[in-house]
Amino acid sequence: MNHKARILIVDDEEVVRHSFSRALATTDCQVKAVSSWTQVAETLGAEPYDVVLLDLRMPDLDGITVLRAVKQRWPTSEVIIITGYPTLETAKEAVALGAYDYLAKPVDPEQVIEASNAAMQHKRWALHEAGGEHDDSEGAAAAASSSQPVSFSRRAS
Repeated sequence: MNHKARILIVDDEEVVRHSFSRALATTDCQVKAVSSWTQVAETLGAEPYDVVLLDLRMPDLDGITVLRAVKQRWPTSEVIIITGYPTLETAKEAVALGAYDYLAKPVDPEQVIEASNAAMQHKRWALHEAGGEHDDSEGAAAAASSSQPVSFSRRAS
């Protein structure tokens, strides 16, 4: 089975959501962008995502709180923190809470693609090491237990 990576972008700035969406549109993955915790919870509750690109500071929500909730409710989703306000303290806390990566803005499109791809590879191997244990995403579990790569790459234009 060929599983398309599913990536959720969470950022309060429309230009950032649009930029990340455009970068990831050049890859073989499904992308959705949201701007609030309500949208995050509704989106992940309806269908799990493999990777969550999460802004740390947003007007109506704290990224660390969202990270904690995502890792608690959807533990197989890999979370990448992307922030315009990087600090050593928040980086340590994010990693301790289960963030796969922590990137400082500005982030160029290649960095978004590379970090997302690396997170997908990490998820694939984690599921593989767990013996193809049930995932909240049937496609990812099936892909993890198969010999097909789960990662995505740029589509030919």
